[in-house]
Amino acid sequence: MKPIEVNKVQQLLEELIDRDVFIHLETTNGAYASHFNDKAYNVGAYIRNAQVKFSQAKIIGDGNSYRAGLKTQLGWIYAEGLTDWTIHDENQLLLAGHDREGRLMVALHISETPLGSK
Repeated sequence: MKPIEVNKVQQLLEELIDRDVFIHLETTNGAYASHFNDKAYNVGAYIRNAQVKFSQAKIIGDGNSYRAGLKTQLGWIYAEGLTDWTIHDENQLLLAGHDREGRLMVALHISETPLGSK
């Protein structure tokens, strides 16, 4: 993975507008926080292979972390705290947010084929 390049990621998101895509969205701090602080709450969210179509996509940020939003017919999907990106298996856009120690905190994976189908 490499640091987010806003213009490149925005272009890739726009190429997926009005297409049926599969989303993997995951957030977590629980796997990390509970090991070092017994007062920390474990929180997380996970959804995989939700099929959606979005009409608008935007990535914004301050140079340190970014937020990507996808406007669907019924609302928005967004991931905040993104830091890195890559193209995975040629047709999958993977955006991720890592903490200062490189641990995964958030992932947004968008694919035109079901994720994990190979």
